[in-house]
Amino acid sequence: MNVCLVMFKDDGTRKEFPVQPGKTLIGRKEDCDLRIPVGEVSRQHALMMVEDDTVTLRDLGSSNGTYVNNKRITEQELDPGDHIVIGPVVFTVQIDGVPKDLRPVHTRLESRAGRSSATPVTAQGSSGGSNPSGADDDDFLLDDDVDPISELEALAASDETAALDLEDSDLV
Repeated sequence: MNVCLVMFKDDGTRKEFPVQPGKTLIGRKEDCDLRIPVGEVSRQHALMMVEDDTVTLRDLGSSNGTYVNNKRITEQELDPGDHIVIGPVVFTVQIDGVPKDLRPVHTRLESRAGRSSATPVTAQGSSGGSNPSGADDDDFLLDDDVDPISELEALAASDETAALDLEDSDLV
């Protein structure tokens, strides 16, 4: 089984991250298999397991949560076309080339209190196979007047993230 996580950058460029059989640690820490080097991503955020004919995603107690198809999960088996949101990054799960036609994704995340925040989300950064670094895992609390995804998009568009070069040079 060939599993790939596909994301789109702001400019529409498609990035693919093949996921090998076994366990893939996702987070911002440098020893992660799939590194997303931004503060909204926990050091060890989630674990993807590819075994036989199943793909499972498990949240590792991350502060901001792991979402599949707009719902916060603790663990879930994934299907082709499922959308994963980790911090400001949106991945589409592609298994054995399915789905074939992929486009940038808009999400509507379910918050901790059962409310949802609607906002278009474009994946901002991740680097497959390499690794993260960065801040402490402070709790990120959702409040009624704050849309965290919009704030992440604003941060991604600011000069503060200009130093992040997430191209192939960061891939291991």
